[in-house]
Amino acid sequence: MVPAVEINRVSKSFGDVEVLRDASLVVDEGTTLGLIGPSGAGKSTLLRCINHLETINSGTITVHGTLVGYRRVGDRLYELGHKEVARRRADIGMVFQRFNLFPHKTAIENVMAGPVYVKGMSTADARAIAKKQLEAVALADRADFYPSELSGGQQQRVGIARALAMDPKVMLLDEPTSSLDPELVGEVLDTMTALSGRGITMLVVTHEIEFARSSCDAVAIMVDGRIIEHGPPGEVLVNPREDRSRAFLRRVIG
Repeated sequence: MVPAVEINRVSKSFGDVEVLRDASLVVDEGTTLGLIGPSGAGKSTLLRCINHLETINSGTITVHGTLVGYRRVGDRLYELGHKEVARRRADIGMVFQRFNLFPHKTAIENVMAGPVYVKGMSTADARAIAKKQLEAVALADRADFYPSELSGGQQQRVGIARALAMDPKVMLLDEPTSSLDPELVGEVLDTMTALSGRGITMLVVTHEIEFARSSCDAVAIMVDGRIIEHGPPGEVLVNPREDRSRAFLRRVIG
């Protein structure tokens, strides 16, 4: 079976700073992967490379066997044009640390935007999909509210609904609880846990170790731009192989 996501020896630099160093990872279809590690390890950059928000310097990334951002001619890779990148990116949902909602649009209008403007769907069909996805994140009663009328947790759940409305093959969630007040974190984690039970392929950058332990099928630890540990949560979080993994987990778990 072709993996949902395959990252093969990817490197990425910003100027003289190497952020990703020969990073490799395989994510099976229908699984939830928790990507953890210290700040500055390259986790967010890796997610942004998966949907080509950032280019890579070397290596390859495929989603369901299709190269992300590039086409291969012989032994060389050539970057795709903007329109083709955007078309392929429509298969990859992204939820950011910041909510990035349109402030002048209601919750349902925010969720409708992708299906209408990217997929060319009719307003009626897009509204039906948006309503369904808002129900999935328990926000049907907030459909006509503007972002300024919603709590941070509710705004983030609208962001998740917006990504789901595009019917993505893969969902990328970049520290979706990091901008929330502590009392709002639980509602977003509950939504993510519910999604993991639906068989949606998800890669989640998170500092919520309990979420990684209880709701993820696999956990990867990233340090200094490399994936140094990858496996079931019961193994990686309980009996890590690498010294750097043990040092990180001692700091965050105790």
